[in-house]
Amino acid sequence: MSHSRRLTAVAALLAGLSVALGAFGSHALETLVTPQRLDTWDTAVHYQMLHALALLWSGLYLQHYPHRGVLTSALLILAGTLIFSGSLYALVLLDVPALGAITPIGGVILITGWFTLAWHLARGH
Repeated sequence: MSHSRRLTAVAALLAGLSVALGAFGSHALETLVTPQRLDTWDTAVHYQMLHALALLWSGLYLQHYPHRGVLTSALLILAGTLIFSGSLYALVLLDVPALGAITPIGGVILITGWFTLAWHLARGH
């Protein structure tokens, strides 16, 4: 399986999980966590879905214009999403505030992924 097909499959999985996790937050967590923690959960779901769509686009782009720089950007966005949203999910489920310190690392990786993508696209890759 090509990198682009794997990426689109992972993107679809992330998107589907985002919907499921959003529903879980709305229905199962609603009475178990504070409104602030529920907002944190919603932020994780929101960022996961946005970046799942970005990864889907990247995978489709790579099918037509294969370029290592775009793939690298997509992998950075994937890693950033997993760390950013994953740390927020863990923060809510485990109620360990120290996990919030990991979230900015995911954010920096996401920013790096987006800037790397912009760089490669601007250069015509």
